[in-house]
Amino acid sequence: QVQLVESGGGMVQAGGSLRLSCAASGRTFSRYTMGWFRQAPGKEREFVVHIIGSGGTKYYADSVKGRFTISRDNAKNTVYLQMNSLRPEDTAVYYCAADTGVPSSTKYYTRGYNYDSWGQGTQVTVSS
Repeated sequence: QVQLVESGGGMVQAGGSLRLSCAASGRTFSRYTMGWFRQAPGKEREFVVHIIGSGGTKYYADSVKGRFTISRDNAKNTVYLQMNSLRPEDTAVYYCAADTGVPSSTKYYTRGYNYDSWGQGTQVTVSS
C-alpha cells in the first residue's frame, strides 16, 4: 500500500473546469495503475477513469468521456484529472486509488476492489 493525497477540489459553475491532483508515496509509482472514482451523496461509488501502470492505457467511464482527461507525471509521483465542461451531476467526492501490484490484463480496473490504496477524497461541487 501507498499513501495518496488528493487536492484541487472546489466549487465551480457548470461549464467550468477543475484539475485534481493525487500525489503518491512509493518508489515504483510508474508501475502503479491509478484510478479516479467518485461518490455523490446518497449514491454508490462509481468509476471515473483509470490509467494502467507502465503501459499508460487509459479507460474512461462513458459519463466523462470527452470531458475529463487523466494524465500522470511519474517524475513527480502524481496523477492528474483534468475536468472540463463540468455539469451539476459531476458533483461528488472524488477519490484517487492505486493498485501497486504488477499491471494485469485480467483485472477489472473499473472495480474498486482491485485497488489497494485510497486517498481521503476531495469535494467537487458544480453549481447550475
